[in-house]
Order: sequence, then C-alpha cells, then structure tokens
Amino acid sequence: MSNIAQNSKNSVSQMTTLISSDAVKNKVNSILGDPKRGARFITSLTAAISTNPNLAECDHSSLINSALLIESLNLSPSPQLGECYIIPFFDNKLGRKVAQFQLGYRGYIQLALRSAQYKTINVISVKEGELKKFNRVSEEIFLNEIDDKNREKLETIGYCAFIELVNGFKKTIFWSIEKMEAHALKYSNSYRAKKGYSFWETEFDQMAFKTMLRQIISKWGIMSIELQESFKKDYGKINDDGEVEYVDNVANIDNVANVENVANVANKTTLNLEDFESDTQKNKVQIDDDDWKN
Repeated sequence: MSNIAQNSKNSVSQMTTLISSDAVKNKVNSILGDPKRGARFITSLTAAISTNPNLAECDHSSLINSALLIESLNLSPSPQLGECYIIPFFDNKLGRKVAQFQLGYRGYIQLALRSAQYKTINVISVKEGELKKFNRVSEEIFLNEIDDKNREKLETIGYCAFIELVNGFKKTIFWSIEKMEAHALKYSNSYRAKKGYSFWETEFDQMAFKTMLRQIISKWGIMSIELQESFKKDYGKINDDGEVEYVDNVANIDNVANVENVANVANKTTLNLEDFESDTQKNKVQIDDDDWKN
C-alpha cells in the first residue's frame, strides 16, 4: 500500500472514530433533539466519508456542520439522490481542507414542493424549430409539437421555466442559449478557463435547469424558511455559530447538477482553489448561477 493510500485510510479511520465518539453524539443529539435522527446522522456521515475519503481530511467542524445542515433540512447527502452534497475544498487562506455545503438540483425542487405552495414546477430545454413565440409581456410561450424521438437530436436554442402557485399565480421565464452562455461565462471562472472539469462544460443542460429554477423561485416564487436558509448557505462553509462563510472564490466552482459527475469528482479529487482566479474580497462572492441582484 502506498503512503498516500495509507494516509487516506488513517484519515478515514480517525474521522470515523471522531464522529462516533460520545462527545459528537451528544452534540448531535442535543441539536437534533431525537436520538433516532442522531443515529441516522452518524450512519449517513460515516457512509459519506467511506464513499469519499477526501472528506476525512476536512476541518472537523465544517464537515459536521455541513452534515447537520443537510439533516436539519431533511435532505440526503447521497450522490445517488442528487439532493445535496458535501464537497471538500482546499482553502489556501486556512491552509487546510474544508467541507462545503452544496444544494443539488433535486434539492431545490424538494424544498419548494415541501412548502405546499407550488402546484406546478417545470423546466425544459427548447429545441430548434420548437419555439413559435414568447410574449415577454404576457409571458405566454407557444411551442411546436416535435416527436420525442427526433426532438432529442435537435440543437438546444433556449430554456424555459414555469411555476404555478396554489393561489393561482403563474410565472414563465425564457432564456436563449446565448443568454445562458453569457451567464455561465460571467459567473463561472472554471467555465471561462475551459479546463474540462466544469459542470457547465460537461452537463450544460443540467446546469441551465438549475439556473432557471434559482431564477424563477428566488425572484417570483414563495420561499419557505427552509428554502431561504438553503439558498443563503449554498456553497458555504458552515461555522459553529450557524453562519455561512464563503471560502475564497469557492462559489465560482460550478453548481452541482449531475449526480454521476459529482460523485466522480468528489471521489477522485479535492478541488483546489488555486485553480481559479479570485473574484472575492472579504469573503463576499458571486454565486455561479445566482443572478438575483441583476
């Protein structure tokens, strides 16, 4: 066994021992208020570390706090479910790895639907020859019907998101492929660099879907306390006081959009923040697909 593999194995063993200790169990139980949820939390976090050994090398508090946030939201960190993720990053300022909470594509939908305020949530790609007309005033969109078999072979020309609330309010937004491309270039350093590991490069449609969901829900939807909390802490290192700290330029790492890609990246490597140019000052960052202020 190589030294690297042995060190990784030792780190996993040490972290597993730590989170199984009485001190951690007592803290978790006091926060969650339910020993059964506490036991489930320990099991879930242990499984996550076994799946991704890089997590074992993270700052202990950032790892446990990210996992506690996920548990408090009643979501799962399982990559197979795609609801949310704990991603290890090397923080050059701190000189060590830290764990970062990231809300997944399906997590947005789960939290929105859980509020019981949404009758319909949908987001689709719009293919070449499919768009008849989009009225930006009335927000009516008219599409030609295209056979599903042939539709998937056509080029994507844009994206459309739609929500309908239980009170009858409806909202539709449409972005052209050019607008989405400009958005990706503006908010993702890794996409601009074209280094090959950006999710915008490998899973552009899924990234676009998540962007459209964030746009429509944050600007026109009803946001529950849970949803507001998750939006606020997305891409953040969770401190012991519950506040979020955006690791230097960490938000310019692409959003999690594809389960398989996220699992592969998380299992194979720890992302290093030196790979990305810094756009942050005093830990204030721009979220990759968060264009709320524009």
